[in-house]
Amino acid sequence: MPETVLTWASFVAAVFLILQTGRAGRSPGLKPSCSYCLAGWGDQLIWVQTYEEALYRSRSRNKPLMVLFHREDCAQCQALKQAFAKNKEIQMILDKDFVVLNLMYEITDDNLSPDGQYVPRIIFVDPSTTVRGDIIGPYSDRMYTYEPTDIDELLKNMKKAKNLLEFEI
Repeated sequence: MPETVLTWASFVAAVFLILQTGRAGRSPGLKPSCSYCLAGWGDQLIWVQTYEEALYRSRSRNKPLMVLFHREDCAQCQALKQAFAKNKEIQMILDKDFVVLNLMYEITDDNLSPDGQYVPRIIFVDPSTTVRGDIIGPYSDRMYTYEPTDIDELLKNMKKAKNLLEFEI
């Protein structure tokens, strides 16, 4: 009898530790530990770490996904980062209504580069995993780029992505 109790107690302790360890990186009060995820774009946001995880969370939470492509050595990206991080409305909407993915590298899904691979680039994806080609920035030669002066346009497009979700899906 004591062996069974000891085995059962060990099992319960192991499950508890696994659950606590898994929860540590996902608690809303904790920030992700990877510096490439945050990179100053919104340190309070919960940034997912892979495109696959982003698609899963978007589907399971029925929230649009915003994918942000940038590079640290890009002056335009750094200027956009400052404007993006300072805009409280953008930060609030992203925190409440979006799944967010911050990438400093290209991925193999060509749907995320419909008009080429450049930075900065912001693509919206709905929970059905459809890249929203109809939500574009103000430039015809790089349709998914935004400059610091385009923050209002980005905010408008974020609201559009959110509203389309309510009406189309």
